[in-house]
Amino acid sequence: MSECLHIIVKGRVQGVYFRAYTQKQAVKLNLNGYARNLANGDVEIIARGEHADLQQLVAWCHKGPLLAKVSEVMVSDHDADQVFSEFEIR
Repeated sequence: MSECLHIIVKGRVQGVYFRAYTQKQAVKLNLNGYARNLANGDVEIIARGEHADLQQLVAWCHKGPLLAKVSEVMVSDHDADQVFSEFEIR
């Protein structure tokens, strides 16, 4: 059964290709949704897919790409009415 998560990643996560690497991970895990930069320096991720795949993405977010310094990952369920056909960078 498909689930949807709202993930906020804090720390040094902008300017380090976090969104691009998130997209790469999400595609590998067959997840749909998006990643975008927020004005406060965080990265927001909406991801839809199977529970186990979403958990792998969350685990990856705690580390991120090589240049990232993740300080916090906040995860909550997301009731998205949107239907995503792919994982995009916004």
